[in-house]
Amino acid sequence: MSLPDLLRDGVVVMDKPMGPTSHQVTSWVREMLGAAKAAHGGTLDPRVTGVLPVGVGVAVRAMDSLHHGTKEYVGVMKMHGSIDRGRLEEVAEEFTTEIIQTPPVRSAVKRAPRTRTIHSFKILETSGRDVLFDIRCDSGTYVRSLCVDMGDALGIGAHMQDLRRTRAGTMTDDDVVSLHDLRDALEANAGGDSAQLAGMLRPMEAVLDHLPKMEVKDSAVDAICHGADLAVPGVVSLDDSVVREATVAIMTMRGEGVGLGRALMGAKEIMSRSDGIAAKTTRVFMPAGTYAKGWTSSSDKR
Repeated sequence: MSLPDLLRDGVVVMDKPMGPTSHQVTSWVREMLGAAKAAHGGTLDPRVTGVLPVGVGVAVRAMDSLHHGTKEYVGVMKMHGSIDRGRLEEVAEEFTTEIIQTPPVRSAVKRAPRTRTIHSFKILETSGRDVLFDIRCDSGTYVRSLCVDMGDALGIGAHMQDLRRTRAGTMTDDDVVSLHDLRDALEANAGGDSAQLAGMLRPMEAVLDHLPKMEVKDSAVDAICHGADLAVPGVVSLDDSVVREATVAIMTMRGEGVGLGRALMGAKEIMSRSDGIAAKTTRVFMPAGTYAKGWTSSSDKR
């Protein structure tokens, strides 16, 4: 994509600082890029820092894809009493499972119990009552609440002292850009040097990298853009990791993101069949009309 295209419909991986909300950072990025709209890929509390993907233009439609999958954090948990490291690691192992959490009172979502999976919780280092940890968990996990629950399980209490997100989707700490760096790059671009800014911006498809993919025929693209489900004959290829009920990225043969879908069959079944619905379309990114119409509506037959 050209730089003007990326400025209009791209993604930048921000290094959210401590203090402002995710919404404030997103608003600043939108203003700096001169975009009409912007959205981020997962809220971080004001005191939490780290990876905050921000999409502008058409990429706004794709940011929800980061809610499907895992994220990683490194943080410090303050214990309210002395604890043996061996016992601490035992409890960390006990919490490395499917858990039930109720969103905090101040959260922006409905306060109803929900299930999240902790895929790994590693104790990296301890110093007095401070515990440095690394966690990989489902998107939407409340790490602050998890620290409190672990403290309760240990019988001494605990709270989260510091937290930094190190990965969202496939975007990591190595990819982040500070607000100051983005401003400097924009000023350099205005002066004729676009290299720095071009290196910071990514196409919308970057937020889909962590999802299994279904590649579709050109003739099927516009129908999906109008909300049609993906039929088996429209599938050109797909990842072996596609399983029934999985969220999948629907892609063109050129690697462009069309939308998201919910697989109604596994990869082997899809490739062995000649009919049926491979995936139910749940989200459309690509504007209708981007590809030539390859389908017939009832009004066309009149």
